[in-house]
Amino acid sequence: MSSQLNAAGDLNQEQLVEFVMDIFHRTLVHYAMWYREVGHQLGPGPQAEADRQVFKTSLAISMKRMAKLLGFEVDERGIPQTLKQMNKEQLLELAQAQAINWLANDGVWFQKVETMVDMDAAKRINDTCWTQFSPYEAESIKRFLDMGEQSGLEGLKKALGFRNYALINRQSIHPVDANSFIFQMNDCRVQSARKRKGLPDYPCQSAGKVEYPYFAKTIDPRIKTECVGCPPGDHPEEWYCAWEFTLEP
Repeated sequence: MSSQLNAAGDLNQEQLVEFVMDIFHRTLVHYAMWYREVGHQLGPGPQAEADRQVFKTSLAISMKRMAKLLGFEVDERGIPQTLKQMNKEQLLELAQAQAINWLANDGVWFQKVETMVDMDAAKRINDTCWTQFSPYEAESIKRFLDMGEQSGLEGLKKALGFRNYALINRQSIHPVDANSFIFQMNDCRVQSARKRKGLPDYPCQSAGKVEYPYFAKTIDPRIKTECVGCPPGDHPEEWYCAWEFTLEP
């Protein structure tokens, strides 16, 4: 099998395991590069539509090939039958585990940049990433829930319950009037961990001022977002950050 065109055959078993994982990594990064460049050259609308179609098609192709190779069954969409056989509690636990993995991945990137440069650089990159991820997550939730372009505050309330954060943090919604409500992050996994370690709150307000407005505007362009409180600002014991959403005429 080994040749000048395929040197992988010269690797031992342990090296091949690492090689396989590296190819998985390359695939993820390559997908992200396509996504970013389609958005850059074609705009956010075509980017979202292409991502929706490409992911479905690519997932089916990839999972069917992996199923044949590894000996598990998938349906016509490429969804593993094992997932479809899990009960509600197991699926919720799996969703939560993946949301925690998402947050851990975010933290590892932050800490690496902080070590390489400093916290200011890490915060700057983090905030910029939220300008891209927050609308992406909102668009993804809109597709999943089959929401329209102007679902108003009720649409936003529903969408907030399907964010990654909703699976791992404790949050609540408090009506103000017919045209606004306040969203509170009552327990934050990151801030609570810092509190247990005796560390001060992470100053996340700059990220939040990107994250929440971008999310809300993607759900409905008429929604305005204002920060009620967020570290490094003061906040009461019952929440770490709070945001007011208002539906403008």
